[in-house]
Amino acid sequence: NWYRKAAAQGYPAAQTNLGHMYANGQGVTQDYVLAFSWFSKAAEQGFAEAQYNVGLLYIDGKGVSLDKRQAFSWCRKAAEQGLTAAQADLGVMYDNGLGIASDDRQAVIWYRKAAAQGDADAQFNLGAMFANGLGVARDEPQAVNWYRRAAEQGLAAAQFNLGLMYANGQSVERDLNKAVDWCNRAAEQGNVGAQKLLGMIYFRGDGVPQDYVQAY
Repeated sequence: NWYRKAAAQGYPAAQTNLGHMYANGQGVTQDYVLAFSWFSKAAEQGFAEAQYNVGLLYIDGKGVSLDKRQAFSWCRKAAEQGLTAAQADLGVMYDNGLGIASDDRQAVIWYRKAAAQGDADAQFNLGAMFANGLGVARDEPQAVNWYRRAAEQGLAAAQFNLGLMYANGQSVERDLNKAVDWCNRAAEQGNVGAQKLLGMIYFRGDGVPQDYVQAY
C-alpha cells in the first residue's frame, strides 16, 4: 500500500520495490505484467536495480515477450552504473552470445568488474577464463586465485575446481588433503564432479587411507 503511494508519485525506489512485490507475489497476487510495468517506470528514470530487473524479465520472457537483445541492453545500462549482479550477468551474455555477439574479451572485462566487487559467480567465471585462456592469456595461478575467492564464499563449482587443481598439482603444490577438503565441501552441496573425484580418491587410497565404504 505505501510502496504504491510513493510509486504513484514517481519515486523510482518505491516503483522498484513494488515491482519486486508483484514479481514475488508478496502481499499481492503474483503478476509479472505489473512487475514489468513498475520496473520499467523506474528503469526509464535510470534506476539501476530496476534496469537490471527489466533485463531479467526480458531474458525469461516473464510479463513481456522474450527478447535477448532488450535483456542485454537493459543489463548493460545497469552494469554501467556499477550494479554487481548486472555486471556478472553481462559477462555471461558476452561469454555465451546472449543478445549480443559472443566476445570473450568483453566477458572478461565484465566478469572482472563484478568479481572485484565480490560476486562469487563472476569470480568463478573469471577463473575459468584464465584457466582456459579465453579472452585473456592463460594463467593458471590467476585461475587458482579466483577459484579460491569463489570457493571461500561457498560456491560448489569453484570448490570442486580448486580441489581438482590441488589433486593434480596445477599451479599449486599437489596436496590431496586440501583436494579432499575442498571436494568434500562441494560434494555436500551435490556437486557431481566432486562426488566422483572423492569416490576415486578413497577407492585408490590416493593420499588418504583406502576406504571402500567411503568410496561407495
